[in-house]
Amino acid sequence: MTLHQNIFGVDVAKDWIDVCDLSSGEVRRIETTPRALKALAANLSARPGTLVVFEASGGYERPLMEALEARGVPYARVNPRQAREFARACGKLAKTDKVDARILAQMGRALDLRPAAPADPARRRLAELVARREDILAAITAETNRLAQAREAFVRRDISSLIAILKRRKLGLDAEIEAHKQAHEDLAARDRRLRTAPGVGPTVASVLLACMPELGGTDRRAIACLGGLAPQACDSGRRSGKRQVWGGRPEVRRALYLAAFIASRCDPELRAMRQRLIAAGKPFKVALIAIARKLLTILNAMIRDGHDYERRLPT
Repeated sequence: MTLHQNIFGVDVAKDWIDVCDLSSGEVRRIETTPRALKALAANLSARPGTLVVFEASGGYERPLMEALEARGVPYARVNPRQAREFARACGKLAKTDKVDARILAQMGRALDLRPAAPADPARRRLAELVARREDILAAITAETNRLAQAREAFVRRDISSLIAILKRRKLGLDAEIEAHKQAHEDLAARDRRLRTAPGVGPTVASVLLACMPELGGTDRRAIACLGGLAPQACDSGRRSGKRQVWGGRPEVRRALYLAAFIASRCDPELRAMRQRLIAAGKPFKVALIAIARKLLTILNAMIRDGHDYERRLPT
């Protein structure tokens, strides 16, 4: 158990942050300018045993993260849903920037949060490229759906032109992602190893490299939870509720679901697993989620042990 002497909760907004010093209870507002963030990080780095706690805020927290990393200040980035549930557990129903900053500081003390590992710049850029590719794919899907409903000729031509542009942008992003991976030795080696597994192509491997830095560094239960593929119990008293997967990282779950669909058709062991689950009465989607979880644990072991995928016949 790590005891941090100085815990700071930070509520992040677009134009400012609210910083709560748990030891004094003081909350102050700071503009999110590079100069102000550097000054804050310099001040925190001079205080031993510091931990900064803030929420993932859709990218608004990145300037703060970069300033803290530059000064070597430990920080923990928490899920906003968990922070809100912690606030309710503490009896805090009101929600303001100052209240949120204070709650985050208390959360850091009560839960003994583990500091995040400093982000690798190469992996961070890969994550931004992959996220942009996801945005382009979503736009293509939206415009394709609009094209199916459009009847006016000019509108159909305009939508078709935009879809063609978006598809060219997607191809450009695919090329940039591949070039970025090959330009960094560690990413290239992991990418090659992941792609030896069935169903894991360039896109799935890129998502795993960008969004699962823990791959190979944790156990199978934890990695399944991070991927949003672990069935969660819902029991109470004599009632045994239906297990469902939820939480985790949705982009990883989506990628592995598609990988599982392909892998369960071409790999003998995983195909036998799917047939066994369906024969036992499991719905098709439930069987695919189970295969995706199995595939993720295999990939985790591959990266951990440094070996490629080994195809085995079902026993």
